[in-house]
Amino acid sequence: MAINQTTVLTFAFLALGTPFAIAQQAATDRYTLEKSESGFVRLNRQTGAVTLCTEADGTLTCRMAADERAAYEEDLARLEKRVEALEKQIADGTAARSGELPSDAEIDRSIGIMERFMRAFFGLVQEFQGEEQQTQQGAVPDRT
Repeated sequence: MAINQTTVLTFAFLALGTPFAIAQQAATDRYTLEKSESGFVRLNRQTGAVTLCTEADGTLTCRMAADERAAYEEDLARLEKRVEALEKQIADGTAARSGELPSDAEIDRSIGIMERFMRAFFGLVQEFQGEEQQTQQGAVPDRT
């Protein structure tokens, strides 16, 4: 049974078009518009946000509902206070305190730990190199 080129192209088109159609459907299912007295109410099904929309000159303009606007303004004010506090810390030179550098004693302790680790590691490397040389010379390494 031979499959013609048209059948293959049809299957390819369907396979490639399906994800696009699903994504497009998901995008169109995100919002719901309902007619109201003053225009439309738009519900974002993913976030639950409600916006009020009005139509003027063929353009639909949507604005946040009053309670969402208040929450938005509150969040904006909180972020503005954080920015002001951070800018003050930078101006005072205190912003870097959360990431202070370690003391000399802490650095010396860290270097000592790293040095012991490296000595042990290179000791193992030298030991394995010695065993490899013995194996190449015909001697069997003494393992316990």
